[in-house]
Amino acid sequence: MNDRIVILDGHTTNPGDLDWGPVAALGRLETHDRTPESLVPSRAAGAAHVLLNKTPMSAASISALPALRYIGVLATGYNTVDLAAAKARGITVTNIPAYASDSVAQHAAAMMLEFARGLRAHAAAVADGQWSRSPDWCFARRPIFELTGKTLGLVGLGRIGLALARIGAAMGMHLVGHDPAFPSDDQLSGLAVARLGLEAVFESADVVSLHCPLTPHTRHLVNAERLARMKRSALIINTSRGPLIDEPALAAALREGVIAGAALDVLEIEPPAPDNPLYAAPNCLITPHIAWYALEARRRLIEIAADNLAAFQRGELRNVVG
Repeated sequence: MNDRIVILDGHTTNPGDLDWGPVAALGRLETHDRTPESLVPSRAAGAAHVLLNKTPMSAASISALPALRYIGVLATGYNTVDLAAAKARGITVTNIPAYASDSVAQHAAAMMLEFARGLRAHAAAVADGQWSRSPDWCFARRPIFELTGKTLGLVGLGRIGLALARIGAAMGMHLVGHDPAFPSDDQLSGLAVARLGLEAVFESADVVSLHCPLTPHTRHLVNAERLARMKRSALIINTSRGPLIDEPALAAALREGVIAGAALDVLEIEPPAPDNPLYAAPNCLITPHIAWYALEARRRLIEIAADNLAAFQRGELRNVVG
């Protein structure tokens, strides 16, 4: 029996603070921190099971791996795998759904709170000695406001969108949302989310948070036209997929004061180029795709990856995509 398991790019999931034990228990495990696409055929040669995150598994690589029977994507998105080529070979492809809903929602909430409270600016001022030199017992270096009573607009109401909705509701925010598959009353579990059209969400919300998948229809969902519909005091948050936003259009909107700010955990190209226009845009907070990165979320990811593979080995299908 071929029980060899190869992890092609495990570093982001587990940089050393977790244990691959649940996966190792299922076969002879070989792990690599990172794998260039050119090395996929040699590193995965002879393996029946391959796990990967962002390493591409192209049709050419699949063709070069006759022993391959299973590809486990260590993420929710699976665009790194040529699904048509995998299907033609009868290779099962799985993903990891719903492992980081709370982690991502809490990151988006932290971004909202940063803009409301200005923690970075004030902590930096204190570190610079400005409080020690101040004639007063307190000072403010930028406006501070409450989120209570503000409107949170959610574009996408899956697990992450609903998790952020619960946080917003707890802070006293009004909730509006758009999703072609709008949740049922049972799924909302008492949350009062007004169902609006997409344009109405952009027009009415003080904070617009993106939680929709990347498709040809949603690519550059946030463009110059929609940004112009937003309140000048509004904030946009993206913890979903970078290409949902037209980055030059957003940079221009921030420079020109069309909206008040943007908080982004994802960009169109990652890692981004040094000349990305958003780097120089005012009131733009960027974090390096870490909304999902909580220790608990990554531990769940490994456990689900192991469960998916164990199910496949038993002849069952779990979290299969394509």
